[in-house]
Amino acid sequence: MTEQDTAAAVETITDETVPDEDARDEADIAADYIEELLDICDLDGDIEIEERAGRVYLSVTDDGEALRVLSKPDTVTALQELTRIAVQAETGEFSRLILDVGGSRDARASELQRLVDTAVERIEAGSSSAALPPMSSYERKLVHDLVAEKGFHSESEGEGRDRHTVVTR
Repeated sequence: MTEQDTAAAVETITDETVPDEDARDEADIAADYIEELLDICDLDGDIEIEERAGRVYLSVTDDGEALRVLSKPDTVTALQELTRIAVQAETGEFSRLILDVGGSRDARASELQRLVDTAVERIEAGSSSAALPPMSSYERKLVHDLVAEKGFHSESEGEGRDRHTVVTR
């Protein structure tokens, strides 16, 4: 290998390993994706981005009821997965972003609190355990935290779409 061949090889390796200057971060890619979706649906919404513990939280809000059609739990979960896929397609990295549309995450957190309260009441009434319905990993994490706050124990059981949380004393 000549000196010129070595220099060309080093230059090629260097060019391939330098990140693209135009690469955008996860939050910007996700926000652009959601903004484009809102445009396609002819919906108005404000997008707020927050980062907590290395995870991007994207909230879409509006002043009226326009987002109600997109704020149903199953719809938000589907949009979140589509947004994660869009981010991964552009960055090549797995995305753990959390999407909230029209306050749906707060509403779901309240539902989860009620489920935990009911499970704890059943255990205090004599049941040895209380199984909650299947839910996403994010929701199970919230449930584990809520259960621990009440001084009880919880574990996830099952596989795939049947994965759920069981609360015990």
